[in-house]
Amino acid sequence: MNDRVAATLREDPTMAALIDRHGRLAVEPAADEFARLCTSIVNQQLSTASAAAIHERFVDAVGGDPTPDRVLAADEAALREAGLSGTKVEYLREAAGAFRDGDADLTREGLAGASDEAVVDALTGIRGVGEWTARMYLIFALGREDVLPLGDLAVRKGIERTYNDGAELSRGEMRDIAEAWRPYRSYGTRYVWAEYES
Repeated sequence: MNDRVAATLREDPTMAALIDRHGRLAVEPAADEFARLCTSIVNQQLSTASAAAIHERFVDAVGGDPTPDRVLAADEAALREAGLSGTKVEYLREAAGAFRDGDADLTREGLAGASDEAVVDALTGIRGVGEWTARMYLIFALGREDVLPLGDLAVRKGIERTYNDGAELSRGEMRDIAEAWRPYRSYGTRYVWAEYES
């Protein structure tokens, strides 16, 4: 996080306190976009702890860092034994096929000129990649700095806990709160997550 991002976020006193508590958090592109997409698919609807354990076993089952070819060649029984549901195995294979066949260039370079919404549309065309997974891809694979993934339960609960003493807020109210973080809402999101998980 550079000084410009920090200065913008610190205009929100609550966010300034989170920065002081959690230090400088980064939003940067992943070294491998496909591997990062696999992580998001594995993590769907799982707690952080169980997602990490299953992801580690998934990497072992495919024989190293996930590539489209490794995921497509992996033994289905081994993937199931790693803790993946049959549905998630299908989703991972669908994503692998989309990356390998290159119907759309889903890499950082291929999506460089695309708007966030165009990226979400391209990704949600892959079976098993929904809005949540696509927004995680924007932040963690592409390093986009101004994403507010309100489809994420931890983000919503984190905003409620941090900004409203845990009381419920509408998504509109959450968007209003996050306006102060523009154009760095991905960073604000990272701080809300860090606070929620602490």
